Amino acid sequence: MLKLTKKADYGLMALKYLAEHPETPALSAKDLADTYGIPAQLLAKILQHLTKSGLLRSHAGINGGYALARDARTISAFEVIRAIDGPLFITSCFKGAKSCELTPSCTIKEPLARVNDTIIGVLKSISIQDLAEHESAAHPARGQKLVTLAL
Repeated sequence: MLKLTKKADYGLMALKYLAEHPETPALSAKDLADTYGIPAQLLAKILQHLTKSGLLRSHAGINGGYALARDARTISAFEVIRAIDGPLFITSCFKGAKSCELTPSCTIKEPLARVNDTIIGVLKSISIQDLAEHESAAHPARGQKLVTLAL
């Protein structure tokens, strides 16, 4: 089963919340953690990682915290997931230069590569702003497309 890690899920939730509250200059890791019931220490590490990746800005001081480094429409779900979890692979075939011992007889590597590329494409097409917009998520008929994976 293809599944996001908790860290990636928490990172997406935090960026979504920041996109939903653009009027707030910065939110602390504790405030974000309390909003979703996420362990504050874990979220702080995730937010620091996203800051190092250039997706967030951190502000020190009494009113410090985190803010989006770019407009929410320009940050993709894929960028967040990749920043937290590294490259996305649905199978170990694509993890490195080492060849699988079954490569000469494998019949699924290429179809799985297309699935992997399609998933990455879908994640790249979803912005943090898309996640923050409740109306479009609640009503897919309003401009949302269904995704079909074809092999």
